[in-house]
Amino acid sequence: MSDHPDVLLYEKEAWASGFLRLAGIDEAGRGPLAGPVVAAAVVFDPDYIQAELAPTFGRLTDSKAMPEKARDEYFRILTESESVAIGVGIIGPEEIDRINILKATHRAMGMAVGETDARFALVDGLPVKGLPCGHRAIVKGDALSVSISAASIIAKVTRDRLMVELDAEYPEYGFAGHKGYGTRQHLAALKKHGATPAHRQSFRPVAELNQGELF
Repeated sequence: MSDHPDVLLYEKEAWASGFLRLAGIDEAGRGPLAGPVVAAAVVFDPDYIQAELAPTFGRLTDSKAMPEKARDEYFRILTESESVAIGVGIIGPEEIDRINILKATHRAMGMAVGETDARFALVDGLPVKGLPCGHRAIVKGDALSVSISAASIIAKVTRDRLMVELDAEYPEYGFAGHKGYGTRQHLAALKKHGATPAHRQSFRPVAELNQGELF
């Protein structure tokens, strides 16, 4: 984020409009074949984000681009601070199959921001239906907005830890490593062992496997 002219540009614009309780929203897990989709909303105290986190902004970016150790450290900082409000929404595979992944992602985002007192939100990507507050969608926002970056970290670390728990339940699938994505190892395990309740039955190639087709 260090190449952005102002890493708090979007936050400052919202604050200037009177939205001091501003949430950054992002999700993790739209693409995997297994596990939940997780959304997070992070609301910073404006003074805290400028005074305390400012020195680290150069390293706070899209969670997928950060080393795991750095993500875990930011997760600890964010969750332990009294100046940060966090909401998390989790939608499991069964509901993803029932309503589709886009609606499930939007529902998780609504749940997450609903756990905070945010009056406005900055959302990564495209506009979201059904949020309990107004919002601004920012394409690649997880690399442009500090609030969205923080939400990205909360969502990814939360989901990764859930996948480690699933790995203990289904050790033959390797969830702790690939986190449910369709890696060669995961596809081989699906062929050998079949799908579990943790899998998204509507997602290819899980659906193809259930229909007896080879993938």
